Amino acid sequence: MQEGKLNLESVDIAAEKQAELLRLFPETATEGGKIDFDQLKRALGEIVDPGKERYGMSWPGKAECFRAIQSPSIATLLPVREESVRFDETENMIIEGDNLEVLKLLQKGYQGKVKMIYIDPPYNTGNDFIYPDNYSESLQTYLEYTGQVDAGGRRFSNNLETDGRFHSKWLNMMYPRLYLARNLLRDDGLIFVSVGDNEVASLRALMNTCFGEDNFVAQFVWQKKTGGGAKSQGVIGLHEYILSYARTITPDWDLVTGLSDKMRTMYNKRDEYFDTLGPYATWPLDTTSMGERKNLRFAILHDGHEIWPEKQWLWSLERVREAQSRNGLVFRFDETKKKWSVRFKGYLRDENGTERSGKPTSLFIGPYTQQGTADFQAEFDRDLFPFPKPVQLITSLVQMNVEGAFTKSQDRDIVLDFFAGSGTTGESILKLRNGENCNLQFILVQLPEPTRTQKDDGTFEESEAWKAGYKTIADITKERVRRVIQRQEKEAEGKLDLQTEGQSPRKEGFRVFKLAPSNFKVWDAHTDGGVEALEHQLELAVHNVRQDRTSEDLLYEILLKSEFPLTAPVTRFDAAGIEAFSVQQDDMIVCVAQEVTEAAITAIAARKPLQVVFLDEAFSGNDQLKKNARLNFEAAGVTRFQTI
Repeated sequence: MQEGKLNLESVDIAAEKQAELLRLFPETATEGGKIDFDQLKRALGEIVDPGKERYGMSWPGKAECFRAIQSPSIATLLPVREESVRFDETENMIIEGDNLEVLKLLQKGYQGKVKMIYIDPPYNTGNDFIYPDNYSESLQTYLEYTGQVDAGGRRFSNNLETDGRFHSKWLNMMYPRLYLARNLLRDDGLIFVSVGDNEVASLRALMNTCFGEDNFVAQFVWQKKTGGGAKSQGVIGLHEYILSYARTITPDWDLVTGLSDKMRTMYNKRDEYFDTLGPYATWPLDTTSMGERKNLRFAILHDGHEIWPEKQWLWSLERVREAQSRNGLVFRFDETKKKWSVRFKGYLRDENGTERSGKPTSLFIGPYTQQGTADFQAEFDRDLFPFPKPVQLITSLVQMNVEGAFTKSQDRDIVLDFFAGSGTTGESILKLRNGENCNLQFILVQLPEPTRTQKDDGTFEESEAWKAGYKTIADITKERVRRVIQRQEKEAEGKLDLQTEGQSPRKEGFRVFKLAPSNFKVWDAHTDGGVEALEHQLELAVHNVRQDRTSEDLLYEILLKSEFPLTAPVTRFDAAGIEAFSVQQDDMIVCVAQEVTEAAITAIAARKPLQVVFLDEAFSGNDQLKKNARLNFEAAGVTRFQTI
């Protein structure tokens, strides 16, 4: 030990001494509540070489996250018609599986197509989320931790507050998912993430990394209750946060939202434009808040009176005269002040029938958490899911948009929630579709996490949901959305007499897909076992389609790999006795038969598709047949002939 210096590496600090040092020097604390001795040296005045410094966020495991992001998925999404509602008639989807794998699978077909993302991830309060320890075999990890045990039968641990990597594990779970989610957003897309106090600072830094600090929109504060509840550090917490980022903020970027119920009640007056523009409200034309502009100070003539502003008008003289010509101004006389005032009309709708927008604020006062419970229990008569978000909260976020409340064009506005929970986002979209002429569609992704937990003694603790027959959270998600659809249809039945002739109520539905290993068996380059094992792998290379999969299973995996959405219109047809699928009116034809004939090839070529996909084994090593097929398709103008 040098004179006047403490050799910290040689000191074995007792727990009570360590606690005292952390109290005196809180900046030296590591994630696990230990002491960073290099930082302690700096605090004591000793110079320590920090290496190359740079601005940014880092944590243990970040490099492994990049490997997880870059590793391709070896999974697929299998259609499950029996659990769906009107599978062929809907573009809504509920996907059951690990959202990391699902986000990878959606990259090709949905890149740059999602208008809005909302997620309510685990809040990292301790003991509340299952995380994968092994990114290298992500699909296998998913299959294991959905059962809450690893390959050796050992339970997956939860993220306990006593763990030295408590925050890092949460960040490792979030980072790959946010990184991949950004790719799916449209240029005018928005993402909203609910978060509590424990991770709000980490999440904001993480989202700055993923989306760019310049694309930060707001840190909304949601007051979720009015009072009461447990205290934290002596304070009763009444709020949570919702962080919002845009895909791209441009110089002319602006944010609007739908009108609140309170704002909507202001539009309560009628005039001759009511049938087209709806009711109107009025606002003062006089303003004192703008910088002085002489051209905005003039007299307005009304009923023989000259009316002057206190400072100036909001509008120019030309605009005022135009408003007067169409009865767009309201004049009031104050008997007490003996003074006229001028107000202008604002209508609920514009000439195209689009409802007026509002401006969002950074504070949400309500809806409260008990409303979320009430929303859920409107469909279920038991408490099967803890703390669901209120439907109105999600609706308020969905209505927040760069271009308007929501698009009323023929374009689809996709809303993605990849921590779907009980399905609140799905219910919100269905209610908006039921009440407005909009083309919103949802994609919900939920892990089939068991609703019972294994205890240390190997027995299981069964939740109310398990006892009610819902074995996974995903079962609850699907059933809630299914019941909302049923309720809306029942309510619509009573309104049939009021429907305009020729119109019928919108029929809702959703497609169910489940994450599973690829339909095509994967070559294992690390096979041990000698000649027999190698022969088996070679056999897989020739006959590599899993025997328990259907032609439709293969079709949807090909759609994913070919950059088509899972809801692309598909029709089956008979090609000279061979089953084939036409995707988007012959943009692509898929034939997954294990044998193909010249007649089938001729029938498919006659439709003149843009591209054609066959199984490689369909040609059974017949190179001449394959060559003839290629020539036939080239003559028909097919731009891409592919075998898998």
